[in-house]
Parts: sequence; structure tokens; C-alpha cells
Amino acid sequence: MTGQVRTVDGRVAGRRGQATRQKLLDCLSEMLSSSPYRDVKVIDVARKAGTSPATFYQYFPDVEGAVLEIAEEMAKEGASLTDLVAGRSWVGKSGWQAAEELVDGFLSFWRRHDAILRVVDLGAAEGDKRFYKLRMKILNAVTNSLTESIEQLQAKNKVDKDVSAAAMAGSIVAMLAAVAGHQKGFQSWGVKQAELKPNLALLVHYGVTGKKPTK
Repeated sequence: MTGQVRTVDGRVAGRRGQATRQKLLDCLSEMLSSSPYRDVKVIDVARKAGTSPATFYQYFPDVEGAVLEIAEEMAKEGASLTDLVAGRSWVGKSGWQAAEELVDGFLSFWRRHDAILRVVDLGAAEGDKRFYKLRMKILNAVTNSLTESIEQLQAKNKVDKDVSAAAMAGSIVAMLAAVAGHQKGFQSWGVKQAELKPNLALLVHYGVTGKKPTK
């Protein structure tokens, strides 16, 4: 965490205060992974962190405020997802490798932040602009780079000019997000994780290049 950490009333938190604040966030993150968001109460988070509700309110206005802090940090990490696409070649075997690594990186990120992403999705679906902006910040990291990749292929006459690069990139990323959030559900359909990745990569490759991959 960079920059000064302040309490709700604007005071700069000292080292111990920062440690307490981070512990509260860590405990909240852990609770979100095992309890429904609506069931998490300030008193429970404070008790788990070994402190009091009064201390919690020194740093956060409510549970939602603390959740947004966690989501902000997660979104910053999500910005690095652009590295999965930026500067990659989608021609020949390199294209298949790019598709595989994009799928693997995307699914891994979603699994790593599954609990907070569920809350972000819920808030965005309910029309909360704060959560919506965070969700789009993560998705835009990949969408913008993927749009550029498709446009570059079009400039080299490797993808039909009639294809809307932005629409295709957005559709691919929306698909990745939907699948990533439903990873556990695939098991109920008899789909193993090892089967999911290559088939999803196949769809991504088709979407970007319009061609059968060269493996």
C-alpha cells in the first residue's frame, strides 16, 4: 500500500494504525471467501481481527467502505492483465500460445480474487457505479489491448476489415469473465479444468484471428 493512510476523520495513521487497518482488511477478505457479503457485520470483522468495532470505524465508514478498499487494490492488480495481450503476436503458433496464456492468466486472476469479484459483480449488477467502474477497470485492461491486436491484424490483411475490433474484443473479454466466474459450475457439467482451458483458448483464438490455430 502506497501513500499516507488516513483515518475516517482525516488523521494520518501511524505504523501500528496501518497494521491494524490492514489486519481488518485481511480478516474481511477471509470472511468474504466463506460467508455471503450481506451476512458480514462490523462486529464480526473486528472480533476476528482481535479489536473493537470502534477501531474498525476509525478506518472505514462501514463494511461496504472496507470492501471497496479491497476491491480498489484488486483492480490495481487487474490492470496488469493487459500484459497478457500487449505486444503479443497472434500469427501462427505464437497466436495459439497467446490465446492459451490469456485464458490461463484470466482464469487464475479470477480464482485468486473470487470472493471480492463476486461482491464487485453483485454491486455492479445492482447499479452501484463505484463497483461498476472497478469491474470495467479490470475488463478494460484486456479489452483495449485485445482491440489493438485485432486492429493490427486487420492492418496486415490477416483479419477481415468488416470485423469490429472493439466489438469482438469486448465479446471475448465478456465471455472470459463469465466463464471465469462460473469455473466451479463447469464441474457439475462433467467438464474438467484441464478440458476447459484449451477449449476456451480455441474460442479466443477464433475470435481474434478468425482462423484455426496452429499448434
